[in-house]
Amino acid sequence: MIEVLKQMARTMRHRGPDDEGFYVDGNLGLGHQRLSIIDLSPVGRQPMCNEDETVWIVCNGEIYNYLELRAELTEKGHIFRSQSDTEVILHLYEDEGFDCVSRLNGMFAFAIWNSRKKVLFAARDHFGIKPFYYSLKNECFVFASEIKALLQTDLVQPVVNPEGILDYLTFQFCLDEKTLFKDIFKLPPGHILILKPNGSLQLKKYWDLDFTIDTDSTEKYFEERLGELLENSIRIQLRADVPIGAHLSGGLDSSTTACLAASIRGTQIKTFCGGFEDGHQFDETPYARTVAKHIESDHYEVFPTAADFIESMPRLIYYMDEPVAGPGLFPQYFVSKLASRHVKVVLGGQGGDEIFGGYTRYLIAYLEECIKGGISGTQEAHKYVVSFESILPNLLQLQGYEPLLRHFWKDGLFEDEARRYFRLIDRRDSNQGFISEDFLAKNRGYDSFEKYCDLFRSTDCRSLINKMTRFDMKTLLPALLHVEDRTSMAVSLESRVPLLDRRIVDLVASMPPMIKYKGGRSKYIFRQVVRNIVPYKIYDRTDKMGFPVPLKEWFSGPLKDFMYDILLSKKTCERGIFRKEALSELLISKQPYGRALWGALNLEFWFRTFIDK
Repeated sequence: MIEVLKQMARTMRHRGPDDEGFYVDGNLGLGHQRLSIIDLSPVGRQPMCNEDETVWIVCNGEIYNYLELRAELTEKGHIFRSQSDTEVILHLYEDEGFDCVSRLNGMFAFAIWNSRKKVLFAARDHFGIKPFYYSLKNECFVFASEIKALLQTDLVQPVVNPEGILDYLTFQFCLDEKTLFKDIFKLPPGHILILKPNGSLQLKKYWDLDFTIDTDSTEKYFEERLGELLENSIRIQLRADVPIGAHLSGGLDSSTTACLAASIRGTQIKTFCGGFEDGHQFDETPYARTVAKHIESDHYEVFPTAADFIESMPRLIYYMDEPVAGPGLFPQYFVSKLASRHVKVVLGGQGGDEIFGGYTRYLIAYLEECIKGGISGTQEAHKYVVSFESILPNLLQLQGYEPLLRHFWKDGLFEDEARRYFRLIDRRDSNQGFISEDFLAKNRGYDSFEKYCDLFRSTDCRSLINKMTRFDMKTLLPALLHVEDRTSMAVSLESRVPLLDRRIVDLVASMPPMIKYKGGRSKYIFRQVVRNIVPYKIYDRTDKMGFPVPLKEWFSGPLKDFMYDILLSKKTCERGIFRKEALSELLISKQPYGRALWGALNLEFWFRTFIDK
């Protein structure tokens, strides 16, 4: 068993090149690759045990409130052998059992083996910042931080999951716990897993988003409380025994994080940014420089090229295990690679769009609801977040989104909320024509739309903004965090996301929508809180568009032959997923780039990496 454990662990050596450890108890084995962040000494090595060696743990991530929990446990008589945050989980488990997870503030995926009870207990953090994959097959259970480690065993074979493929083609991520691999699953965020001696496997939810509205508190209270939590979250996430820096994208979220981090530390921090030299619309480094100058950081930049894209994409898909989300994966990796040369931990702004309502599609959906409310005369019943009159000044946010508006309104106006929002996030509309009829016919028993509706409607939220952000936090956010984790851990860099402190999320979820999303203003409450923290040039931005990549220009230029060679190859066509004629027409069209082509390219790389081997 020890050789299998070593093979699994060393497949993920990039996640932890500093140290490794293994433990075997009969037919149970644990392995760990360590990225040393807190307590760099050998006593911080994992697997780690309690005093009498009856409880063992392997953990990926960080517990930010470990000092407070450690003080509490020490008062109760627990004896610590290290300064590690992982040891805190061990002693907390001894005191509180499975409920220990509810006390943790951090990003984590861990497994605890109780050798007396012969029970394996595992947990994943509230939002899925850290990964946990598992498979239970032929009475054998295996788990790991990355799928490629599971594939090192003889227990799991790389077999395609057609339902996962359909989800990916629809959303560019998989819904629920499924993956693109048959018999390999994700432990959902906010869940624990219990494997009992008889082989039974149980999953339980320990935390969920709660949108029960607090109607007693004022807007001023919410602003003050949010400000306190932002400051505290960043303060405790600056805890580390290694150098820490910050990502700077030029947007409000990462700028807020960097500004507060610099203020709290009181010393110069290092900041990192990426852009493209293919036009100003693909280069947000000037905004990042504004923030860097404001906080006097030691600032670094990187500018990936089309040649870098060709060279890095196959390797990136290997690191990803399975493709998710959009092309931001590519530049994000290069920024992480840059940061890893200077620091071992970075803070970023991930999660702000989902928590505070930052996506333009939210405003598009609400504009329709306002028109609908104005026609039916129901606005005064506060059924809608904003009145049509109050939303007008903020419609400037939609400049440049005319194609999306035309697509959204070309049919189905005023339909059911779930169906309308699906229209804004569905990736099939542009690629439905080049999915093979045979592939669709073979899988008619599964409908991604029906599964989406189950998730979108499985709430008693009455507010549309809460329904939309809730769905995105349960689906899109874990996909984006998947990218965040893999692009950073591929270069042995720990990426922390202070906005995804569960206390912040709980607070914002409880806010009345008319405060949180006032007038349809993107991130209204967040903007109110940070208006004196970030430079005004950043606060006043209305043109932030994620991490734009010039794929349209590249696909019709330097990447043209590359795309043809991959997507129109005999190997790709023989898979029976895409229609060659439709792909060919899309590649030669005047606007060849879309998320459809991005998805097809990533899916083909995935097949070649994991299925074809």
